[in-house]
Amino acid sequence: MDVTEYDVVVVGGGPAGTSAAVRAAELGARTALLEGRRTGGTCVNTGCVPTRVLAKTARLVREVRTAAEYGIAVPQQTIDWPATVARVRATVERVHAARADAQRLADLGVDLVLEGPARFVDPHVLELTGSGRRVRGENVVLCVGGRSRRLPLPGAELATYPETVLDLPALPRRLAVVGAGNTGAQLVTVFRALGSEVLLLDLALRVLPTADADVSHAVREAFQEQGVRVRTGIEGVDSLARRGDGGIDLAWREDGAQRVEAFDAVVLSVGWPAALEGLGLEAAGVATHRSSIVVDEHLRTSAPHVFAAGDANGQSMLVQAAHAEAEVAAENAVLGARRRARHLLLPSGGFTDPDYAGVGLTEEQARARDERCLSTTVPFAQMERPLIDDRTRGFLKLVVDRRREVVLGAHAVGEEAVEVVQAVTTAMAAGVDVATLARVEFAYPTYSAVIGEAARRLLQEVQQPWRGSAAAPAPAGAAAR
Repeated sequence: MDVTEYDVVVVGGGPAGTSAAVRAAELGARTALLEGRRTGGTCVNTGCVPTRVLAKTARLVREVRTAAEYGIAVPQQTIDWPATVARVRATVERVHAARADAQRLADLGVDLVLEGPARFVDPHVLELTGSGRRVRGENVVLCVGGRSRRLPLPGAELATYPETVLDLPALPRRLAVVGAGNTGAQLVTVFRALGSEVLLLDLALRVLPTADADVSHAVREAFQEQGVRVRTGIEGVDSLARRGDGGIDLAWREDGAQRVEAFDAVVLSVGWPAALEGLGLEAAGVATHRSSIVVDEHLRTSAPHVFAAGDANGQSMLVQAAHAEAEVAAENAVLGARRRARHLLLPSGGFTDPDYAGVGLTEEQARARDERCLSTTVPFAQMERPLIDDRTRGFLKLVVDRRREVVLGAHAVGEEAVEVVQAVTTAMAAGVDVATLARVEFAYPTYSAVIGEAARRLLQEVQQPWRGSAAAPAPAGAAAR
C-alpha cells in the first residue's frame, strides 16, 4: 500500500490541531492535518460556540423579562426551542465560514485529509479508517481533543451530554444537571432562563470547585435565587431508568440515603478525558495516564517523535491553552524539542448569570504561599455602570503580593466579568504594578473601571507607601484584607 510521507502529521482539526498545522507549515515543514469529519473540534461544533449562543439566548430572555421596567412592553414571552437550536446551528456555520480553515491551510500548503479517524499502525504510520489511506510522519503532533466522561451507570445510555443538548427534541420541563463545573454551571443558567426546573448535583462541596471561594459562593447564591435547586457534597449517582411516561428516573445518594426523582432529561457533565479511543497509541509506544497522554515540559510523549497538545495531554482544558501548546508542539516537532510549554496566565470563566471569571492565584492559594498578601473586593453595586445597567450583582477581587506590588490573581462575578478579568490579565502579563494600575484612566462609565477602583483601594490599605505611587486616594471605608 502506498504511503504518503510528511515532515509533520497533525492528528485532530480542533483549535490545537489547526494551530499546530499552521505553525509547522510556516516553519517550512511538509504538513498534513488528519481530521475525521470537520475542522473546528468540539469548541466550534458542539462546545464553546454553541454554548455561547445558548448563553446569549438566556441573556435575551432576561432582558425581555425586565424590559417593562424601562417602559418597553413585551407581552408574549415564549420559547421556541427548535428555533433556538436552528439559530445555534446557523451560528456554527457562520463561524466555520469566518474561520475558513480549509482555505487557510491550503494557502500554507497543508494537506487537509478528512477521511475518518486516524490510528497508528506503527510508530510513524497512521491509517485513515474511513478510506484506508496511510500517511507517514517523521514527527506527529496529537491534538485529538476530549469528550464528555461516560459514567458506568445502569441506564447511562439515557443521559444527555453537553455536546448533545441540541439533540433534545423539546425543552425539558424538569432537568437534572450532574456536574457543577464550568460547563454544567453554564447549562444551568441556560435552561433555567428558558423555563426549565433545574436540579444541580455534584460530589464536590461547592459549585465551581476550582474557582475562588467567593466566586463559588456568589454563583451558588445567584442560582438559588433564580430557583435552581443546588445539591453539593452528594455521595454519588446510582442509576438512570426510563419511566413509562417517557421521562427518566434519576437515583442518587445524599446524606446517607438514596433519592429518586423524575426528569425529562439528565445532563451528565462530570469530566473531560482525552479522546484516545481507537488511536492505536500502543503501536506508537505512546504512554497514557488517567485517560490523558503523558508529556514532558516540551509536550513530547514517551515516543520522542510524537508530541501532544491541547485536551489530549490533560493539562488544561481551555481553548487558549490549546492554541499556545499547539504552537510549542509544532515548533519542537520541526526545530527540535527546545521550547517549554508554560501557562503563566490562563484566564477562564463562564457565561452564567451572573458571569464569573478568574486568573492567577485564588486568595486561598495566595495565602498558602504568603499569609501577608493583600486582597480587596469592590462590589459592582458601588460602580456607576452596573448601577446604570441595573446589573449590580457581583464584584471584582484583586489578590496582591505585598512585597513585589504586583497582582497575583483577579476574580470576578457579574456582568462582563470575563472581559474585566481579561483586562487585568493583560496588566499582569505586562508586569504592571498596582501603583501603575491605579493611575490608569479607565473610560467612564465602564465595567472595567472597577479595576482602577480596586487598585486604588489596595494602595490606601498598604501600611508602607507603594514606591512611585501617585494614585488618587480611595473612598473612605474601603477595605482590604
